[in-house]
Amino acid sequence: MADTFTVHRAGLTAVQDLGRLGRSRYGLPVNGALDQYSARVANVLTGNDEGAPLLEITALDFACTPSTDVLVALTGAPADLTVGGIPRPRWEPVLVPAGETIRVTGIRLGVRAYLAVHGSVESPFLLGSCAPDTILGFGRSLRDGDELALRAQLPQIDHPVFGIPLFRLHAAVPRFAASWTVDVTDGPDLAEFGDSADRLLRSEFTVTPQSNHIGLRMRGGKPGDVPRRVATGEVLSRGVPVGAVEVPAGDELLVLHRGRGVTAGYPVLAVVTSTGLSALGQARPGQFVRFRRRTVAEAVAAYRLQRSGIDALRARVRTVFDALRIPDPALPLSSLPRPRK
Repeated sequence: MADTFTVHRAGLTAVQDLGRLGRSRYGLPVNGALDQYSARVANVLTGNDEGAPLLEITALDFACTPSTDVLVALTGAPADLTVGGIPRPRWEPVLVPAGETIRVTGIRLGVRAYLAVHGSVESPFLLGSCAPDTILGFGRSLRDGDELALRAQLPQIDHPVFGIPLFRLHAAVPRFAASWTVDVTDGPDLAEFGDSADRLLRSEFTVTPQSNHIGLRMRGGKPGDVPRRVATGEVLSRGVPVGAVEVPAGDELLVLHRGRGVTAGYPVLAVVTSTGLSALGQARPGQFVRFRRRTVAEAVAAYRLQRSGIDALRARVRTVFDALRIPDPALPLSSLPRPRK
């Protein structure tokens, strides 16, 4: 019988990965985890490929029980993680014995937590990804009672004193607070807003409840906060990137995220950077967002710095896992060297 997670409390949880990269040419949104950084780190902490399937837990509590010993990691927004009722650390690998219940409760400040398991979870793939897509009608949220198949292949590991290994891998944890500062670069239609374009950087915006994986709607704190287009020509529909900050008629901004359609007809004032998109993926209704202008060179430098941190973390994880004989999920257990007698 295959190893499984038995889901006791599903909340709003889905199996996710990093999305369908390179499919926009076919008119398909990329989708995938909205906080890409947290999803990548969760997988790295469990020894998986960064794009392996994992659980995206949105806002509500989640509980499941593995049928076998598993190694998991919880990243993303602050939350309470317990295993068998005992508090365990986030942003570190955690060993879970078979039959012990994993609970993720009290997600706060942000809105999404990511639970990865060494070896990953089984999920159907479509066009190279398991990410749910409402346009394709593919994927769904988990339900109470679901049995989620695992690719777990964890050998017996322990600690000579504490009985379980204690990990301190020092993953870089983003700042979570009641307000967010999101980096943007200039958009293609910046000049069409004249002097009012600066309002985007001077004002504070509130995330509204009409926000989801397609995009976030934001309103200004007072009249005049939202920039106004001064150009009078018609805006034609064209391709728009993930992170486009659109200014429709009215008193709101629309910031497109990973589930956005690939074309739109609103003027694009700015574009959220790659690192800013992960922060935006954690903004919950009622929280405040400020935008901070960055040049393209600054945005690239910030991404490279984040990327180098993930690569360094992967190297530390591999060193520790090799010492404990925790296998690379891509390799069969029979390929591992046996300890000397």
